[in-house]
Amino acid sequence: MSTRTRVLKGAYALAEEIDWEAAYKEYLPRVYNFFRYRVDDRTLAEELTAATFEKAWRGRARFRQDLSAFSTWLFTIARNVATDQFRKRRRDIPLESVREQADPVSLEETVQRKHDIARLSALLSQLTLRERELVAFKYGAGLNNREIARLTHLSASSVGIILYRVVEKLRIQLEVNHER
Repeated sequence: MSTRTRVLKGAYALAEEIDWEAAYKEYLPRVYNFFRYRVDDRTLAEELTAATFEKAWRGRARFRQDLSAFSTWLFTIARNVATDQFRKRRRDIPLESVREQADPVSLEETVQRKHDIARLSALLSQLTLRERELVAFKYGAGLNNREIARLTHLSASSVGIILYRVVEKLRIQLEVNHER
């Protein structure tokens, strides 16, 4: 048996060790939230999430547990799916925060919440593509700085610094807009 065949069989065995049902249940909301932070369309976020899991399933024999964590591998696929979508659309898609389904206590609170979401969405859309991607990984997908660093090929400290600056920039913008 050749070395290449042995490596491929070993990689397939590692991929088979993954409990795909459990992985789907755990990562579906995180991948979906990653896309919701990246695109302004719930249906598109669902389609991109489905495409990510389909590509992961089809490419499961290429997953190597000894090379990276499953989450890193899956979010690399999600990032590539997003990149493909942006290239296909050839335009920048505004960022929008994820809306939670909550029982509104009053109409006033509902209106205020929608206003806050619109304001945050407008502020996030002014960020650079890299900043939006980092925000989507951090707050949409719930990844830590080390995981984001592996996906973006930045250092964990660079990720932390960029996210800190983005949050500060957003905080200042929110204060400026609130004073008006």
